[in-house]
Amino acid sequence: MNQKPHPTPSREISTPATETAGPDQPSGFSDSRPLSQVFEDLAENAKGPISFGQIEQALSDRSFAAVLTFFALVNLLPLPPGTGILTGIPLVLISAQMVLGFETPWLPRFLRERSLTPERFRQLSQRGVPWLKRIERFIQPRMWPFARRHGDRWLGLLTLILGLAVVFPIPLSNWLPALATAIIGAALTERDGILMVIGILIGLISLGIIAAVLFTAGTLITKLPFL
Repeated sequence: MNQKPHPTPSREISTPATETAGPDQPSGFSDSRPLSQVFEDLAENAKGPISFGQIEQALSDRSFAAVLTFFALVNLLPLPPGTGILTGIPLVLISAQMVLGFETPWLPRFLRERSLTPERFRQLSQRGVPWLKRIERFIQPRMWPFARRHGDRWLGLLTLILGLAVVFPIPLSNWLPALATAIIGAALTERDGILMVIGILIGLISLGIIAAVLFTAGTLITKLPFL
């Protein structure tokens, strides 16, 4: 007499519910929070100085664009004169890595150990997050003219030039290039061609202003009587 084999008990594969990721989540964790929410959470949970390394870790599962946007926002803060030499270096490094085709952003140790006080970081959040939220309501994938890697490299070249403009100690020269970089970074997060054009135009205007300032300064120097 043939016996029917007992059915093998089926295993239920449970899919974990979507969680809100924090800065201590492993790098493989998919964080679906808007970038503005990431900054808000970091500011709200800050118990001490927030290092650039912590920020890099919090954004580790995102694109170069998120890291670029953050460091551009840092340069929009009212910082002491000469600080742009330090805060602009990450813009230059991240942009150079985009041009070279790196897969993930990387900061050297001396930059990862640099930190912002909780008060300064909350100030950054209060100033930058409302702007980011407005952008996030507007931004959407549209009219993107590049293949993925080509777009990253060409825009990385522009933000590299803008980053160098932030680093150079030219009076009043860092705010507009930083704003343009933040807009380009935000455009890159969703491949928004319209926002990209706005960022490029602001960037070119800022470079034109810097060139005009340098030309005027050079002309005045050559006309000094002792030369």
